[in-house]
Amino acid sequence: MQLISPHTQDFDQICREFRWQIPEFFNIGVAVCDKHVAAGNGDRTALYFETDAGERSEHTFADLKQHSNRLANTLSALGVTPGDRVAIILPQRVEAGIAHIAIYKTAAVALPLAALFRTDAIEYRLKDSGAKVVITDTEHRAMVESIREQLPELEHIIDVDDSGSNGYKSLLEKSSDQYTPVRTRADDPAFLIYTSGTTGPPKGALGAHRGLLGTLPGFEMSQNFFPVKDDVFWTPADWAWTGGLFDALLPSWYYGVPMFGYEITGRFDPEKACEMLARYRVRNGFIPPTALKMLRQVDNLRSRYDVNLRSVMSAGETLGAEIWEWSRDELGIEVNEMCGQTEFNYVVGNCSAILPVRPGSMGKAYPGTRVDPVDADGNVMPVGEPGELAAHRDNPVMFLGYWNNEEATRSKFRGEYWAFGDMCYRDDDGYLWFLGRNDDVISTAGYRVGPGEVEDSLLRHPAVTQAAAIGSPDDLRGQIIKAYVVLAAGFTASDELAREIQSAVKDRLAVHEYPREIEFIDELPMTTTGKVRRIELRERDLKSRS
Repeated sequence: MQLISPHTQDFDQICREFRWQIPEFFNIGVAVCDKHVAAGNGDRTALYFETDAGERSEHTFADLKQHSNRLANTLSALGVTPGDRVAIILPQRVEAGIAHIAIYKTAAVALPLAALFRTDAIEYRLKDSGAKVVITDTEHRAMVESIREQLPELEHIIDVDDSGSNGYKSLLEKSSDQYTPVRTRADDPAFLIYTSGTTGPPKGALGAHRGLLGTLPGFEMSQNFFPVKDDVFWTPADWAWTGGLFDALLPSWYYGVPMFGYEITGRFDPEKACEMLARYRVRNGFIPPTALKMLRQVDNLRSRYDVNLRSVMSAGETLGAEIWEWSRDELGIEVNEMCGQTEFNYVVGNCSAILPVRPGSMGKAYPGTRVDPVDADGNVMPVGEPGELAAHRDNPVMFLGYWNNEEATRSKFRGEYWAFGDMCYRDDDGYLWFLGRNDDVISTAGYRVGPGEVEDSLLRHPAVTQAAAIGSPDDLRGQIIKAYVVLAAGFTASDELAREIQSAVKDRLAVHEYPREIEFIDELPMTTTGKVRRIELRERDLKSRS
């Protein structure tokens, strides 16, 4: 059932009239799967799936319920209890979706980790969260096994590719397909997603079951009154990220709409994407700006492929007027930009069906959300004056807090508001306009990367004695990670050494977190208290490009 009536064609009226109705008890696993079976819609397709090798499968909601019940019983037999963290290290594949549903049903906490993470990134998140179980594939199982001695709280690794007597399929076959989900409260913890900050290691953002409900008004509007008959949803975003999980997979299943999943093992292929969009008659999507820019490289897209999109939301970085106009002219859609965070998702955006899109604008606050530019004390700034983008903390989408870090949680409060770290202003018509980050977080190809983790990895290389990472402007990715490196005695700057350092970071963290540019420098600009002045490095970078 839609929360927003498609018959009301006035955006501001919808926002004025909307009221939250959050039940005392709510479970994401039941809401995205079991309720459809209970309503007699178990035979409805939940997932179309295809691999790089061309293998295809189709899964119904009844399939998901049966397999998630078996996995829930398996987890319970392994000693998983409410509140335990269960990690999922899988690409887009049906087992990832099943794992999420099963974990939510048991009242455990899902810990999704991107399949592109490497050893250091995985180790930190598993150790910090105290994960009890890891559900993964054979490739990543080897990685987890290699660091298992550093993970004293990890008790079990479930390999979904293992066909042996104690493998995933065998475990599920031994378990009953009948399971009574734990009756969770809407405020109970459900998921833990790590997000990058300005300094220090990533922080775990702990979200509640109600977080899914909190995304729905914005989701419906960013998809132009979702769902409509024959909708099929797709995103290239990894289901381990908030964007892929809570802006695509889970809300689509909440409404009983089929999802198309594609296990990408290499680089994003825009030609292949167009082919699959046509084959599966995809109508809706969350497509980040970088992916849209790559689709733009496909010659004669509309004449060569029968792509028939109805609605697309884009987020993670600024879309820009040029890509918005290309999408309108070539794809036949007006892309709805959206703004949100892992901690406070789906707060601002567009709805081109009823709200005229102003290319470059973030849009307006979605129904149920109060969003304003504020000062350091949480006072709302007048129209036209810049302030920090902030959302009022009375929204069910807001997370529960940073994992074991109350101080970091409170540092983001601005009076009654939650601060996003983005500077913006509101115009006379209520549209919000992005001005830039007020911290050092780097936004690259839709991923937010904190410089601290990159710098820590750089310093592990014996040639590096000091390092600082910044975001450098890039036409395709919005920003790339650029590192300024001070070499240790005995090392000489060279392209070969730069490539060696880049490779080391890529192997430790992830392919999206390594510096695509390295500039060797004699010394880093510092404050009197010894902090790196990244603003000077950004100015140096811009000057070198002008």
